Amino acid sequence: MPKSKYETIYKDLKLKIESGEFPQGELLPSENSLIPIYGCSRNTLRRAISRLVTDGYVQTIQGKGVRNIFIPVDQTSYTIGGIESFKESSIRNRKVGTTRILQFIELTADERVSQRTGFPVGAELYYIQRVHSLDGKPLILNHNYFLKSAAPGLTPEIAASSIYEYLENSLHMTIVNSKRVMTVEKITQIDEKYLELDVNDYNCLAVITSHTYNSDGVMFEFTQSRHRPDYFRFQDNALRRPAG
Repeated sequence: MPKSKYETIYKDLKLKIESGEFPQGELLPSENSLIPIYGCSRNTLRRAISRLVTDGYVQTIQGKGVRNIFIPVDQTSYTIGGIESFKESSIRNRKVGTTRILQFIELTADERVSQRTGFPVGAELYYIQRVHSLDGKPLILNHNYFLKSAAPGLTPEIAASSIYEYLENSLHMTIVNSKRVMTVEKITQIDEKYLELDVNDYNCLAVITSHTYNSDGVMFEFTQSRHRPDYFRFQDNALRRPAG
């Protein structure tokens, strides 16, 4: 089953749900209606639907169909369980996202960088520092390290748009999983400057550290994302599995 086909269907259905084209609480069009629209097999469509179920967008109801259970949130939110680019989260949150490049340099990992990122000493890397804003409000300060051999041709222009879009669509990389740690840390002078924070109001922010791998088992990215506390909200869809 071509992964790109099911992912295309998944993303299109998700966008229709988030935009309200499929009303909240109502059933999605039937399988028999969607299959000719997407020109896919029943199994491919069901795989896309299954991912929407996992992500908390829909619920399958025996004998009835698939119900839209997506509930938009007022505060900007990010997903825990999925791997989502800033551009994708901006669309999902129905906000205008912009990215400002603060630094874009090429470096060779030394002991300090290796200990910080998990890349081996001597690895050739891109280091990118970016500020992500929604509707003109700076919300995230990102420190990104990308393995050069896995992301050849990366440029500041690509980094200002969507690196994941470039990796997946231009380099045909399959991004598989990301190991994340969520912490609360003291605000630094850099955070204060670029996230426009007043330390009299906030002295800490949320930090997400991630190691991300592709389908070859290669760790191609290390990122530390530093989030404004007043706009920070991560959401997940938890599934209960029977004991035993």
